[in-house]
Amino acid sequence: MPEKNGTDGPNGAAGNGSDSSSAGGNGAKKRVAVIVEGAKAVRTQATQEIKALKHPEKTDLWKSMLRVKHDETPRSRALGVLSNVFLHLHPAKINRDAVAYRYTWGMGGMTFYVYITLVFTGTLLMFYYHPSKIVAFRDILYLEHDVPFGKLLRNMHRWGAHLMVIMVELHMFRVFLTGSYKSPRQFHWVVGVILLVLTLLLSFTGYLLPDDQLGFWAVTVGTNMARATPLLGHDGPFGRQLGMTPFNDVRFGLLGGSIVDANALLRAYIWHCVAIPIIASTFMVVHFWRVRKDGGISGPAPVMLESEIKEPRKF
Repeated sequence: MPEKNGTDGPNGAAGNGSDSSSAGGNGAKKRVAVIVEGAKAVRTQATQEIKALKHPEKTDLWKSMLRVKHDETPRSRALGVLSNVFLHLHPAKINRDAVAYRYTWGMGGMTFYVYITLVFTGTLLMFYYHPSKIVAFRDILYLEHDVPFGKLLRNMHRWGAHLMVIMVELHMFRVFLTGSYKSPRQFHWVVGVILLVLTLLLSFTGYLLPDDQLGFWAVTVGTNMARATPLLGHDGPFGRQLGMTPFNDVRFGLLGGSIVDANALLRAYIWHCVAIPIIASTFMVVHFWRVRKDGGISGPAPVMLESEIKEPRKF
């Protein structure tokens, strides 16, 4: 029995060691299999997310926003645009000529982009400005010399305002050249002229806000011109016949008095930062809506592309 036990002892020990090593190998294989399966799942999910990025209209989020059928048909795409509050201002279909920059110059879109930039930079400037004769110019100096990137911020707003005036004029010049003001776009053109006037008023009212010599004399000259306005100025045609005086005409209303002082600065600030932006934004919405209702941004007559022009046949 001892010899048998002694003989069986090493074999038993060897058998137990092989069993433990095989169990450890099986555990490692299982862990590797789990890792491989997890990697496959991650790869599958990543592939689906990449497809979603390429085709966002097929995601659940997109379908929840556009509660229409998502068939790949022109009718479905049109319903998707018309039934969404964010997309309905854009026409369901546009002429391919309407997106050619050599024809439209892209002035309308770039003008709106500059306007958004001006709203953003102007809002940041309001954090450092007080419309007071005592500290207005001091705030400008503090903004340019002490606020990080303050001079850049002010110059972005200033030069952006000049650029917006130029872009609006170029936009209207393009509209005139392409005949986009003709029937049925007369109302559209009138709204554009009003937006041009509002753009000029925004630039004019912003001149006085730094309260420097340039702004003071620019507003002085501009309001002196306003007093010669027909019907509304006391020096203008039919102004005195309507009872206009230096203390109740349009110049007095713009300045809040008879001279360029603290009231003029406060009124310029309110017009520039509150009143005119609200009025201009309202007319912009009407402008975009009329673009959509009138069939796009190009002229009333379609333009033939070079690839569509057929040369006359030679016999």
